[in-house]
Amino acid sequence: MSYFPEVPTISYEGPGSKNPFAFKHYNPDEVVEGKSMREHLRFGAAYWHVMRNGLADPFGGPTALMPWDDGSDSVENALKRTEVFFEFLEKTGIDFYCFHDRDIAPELGDLAKSNAALEKVTDQLAGLQEKSGKKLLWGTACLFTHPRYAQGAGTSPSADVFAYGAAQVKAAMDATHKLGGLGYTFWGGREGYATLLNTDMKRELDHLAALLHMAVEYKKAIGFEGQFYIEPKPKEPTTHQYDSDSAACLNFLREYDLLDHFKLNIETNHATLAGHTMQHELTVAIEAGALGSIDANQGDELIGWDTDEFPSDLYGTTHVMLKVLEMGGFTTGGLNFDAKRRRESHEPVDLFHAHVGGMDAFARGLKIAAAIRADGRLADFVKNRYASFDSGIGAKIESRSTSLEELSAHALSAGEPALESGRQEMLNNLINEFI
Repeated sequence: MSYFPEVPTISYEGPGSKNPFAFKHYNPDEVVEGKSMREHLRFGAAYWHVMRNGLADPFGGPTALMPWDDGSDSVENALKRTEVFFEFLEKTGIDFYCFHDRDIAPELGDLAKSNAALEKVTDQLAGLQEKSGKKLLWGTACLFTHPRYAQGAGTSPSADVFAYGAAQVKAAMDATHKLGGLGYTFWGGREGYATLLNTDMKRELDHLAALLHMAVEYKKAIGFEGQFYIEPKPKEPTTHQYDSDSAACLNFLREYDLLDHFKLNIETNHATLAGHTMQHELTVAIEAGALGSIDANQGDELIGWDTDEFPSDLYGTTHVMLKVLEMGGFTTGGLNFDAKRRRESHEPVDLFHAHVGGMDAFARGLKIAAAIRADGRLADFVKNRYASFDSGIGAKIESRSTSLEELSAHALSAGEPALESGRQEMLNNLINEFI
């Protein structure tokens, strides 16, 4: 049975195609910088958006048409969703997927029953993976939707809530390991505060670190070899989340001796909410050797919340791919479409239009980024801008083999420094040449 009978398997037809069910730029076998597009981009689909997002917003109920879904929290309905999802993966040619535990299996009001439901659904997912060759990019536990987590999970003031969240993490890690997941993500949707008047920040951070250390130990115990990720986000729903941006996450990991065990899963829309560019967030992570994976979406700068739009901005995808190529490409991570259709795009076919557009946008970004790198002018400009540190007093500064006394003597003898232009407008023009 086909759940999307009107949608063909999406194939590459090239830039001249007018077919809405064809890729114009994503040619999975096309080689760029020595690897295929498929290998470079490692696209993943988000189960929570494809299968579970009803497209509600703060002012209106869900609009999404999902004729395969009976709306119940039954295990049978959950099992049916997996079949729909894998047909979607097959027709889009997406190789990976990501899930929260409560996306794929229902919460049944009793932890043991919820765990049993998760076990049953992951059995079916394992079979679908084996049949299709699709892989789990990463799994995670949903520790933010249920009312018990209204004040956090790992940072909850309740020890019982902390324990419940830890039990859920254990079960989600077991499910991820069982499915051969390449990673496991910790997203602190409620790990923050609304006001410091009722918050012991130090104690909450200590507790969160304790949970992560327990996860590291459990990972070793079960032999899970996937990468752990933390996903930064500054706010919404909390006033302040402890994992607010790349720098804050890295500082937390260093302070609690966790940096060797975690990398970052960075989302474009979260960078926007943090008041940063995605370039900034990726650069901070790369410089620390800690960029692991990317949630590929974009936000609306006119709206102050996480809109999770599908990526369509070619400047954005180009800058992301420049950074990914700079670090040598993904190893365990990829580009997961943590993106949802607009509320008006409510028909099942819109799922395909959205993902085709996002995949093409990143394919173009990849090709543009590779062309910029091959051209060399951008890299040469940056290198030359710092050339004074390659020899003489600059080299001594970088090697930490000088002193304030020597630098003072140098400044007195050299006179007023000459400062060259940063040529920002010229470099913007250079990027525009390729876009």
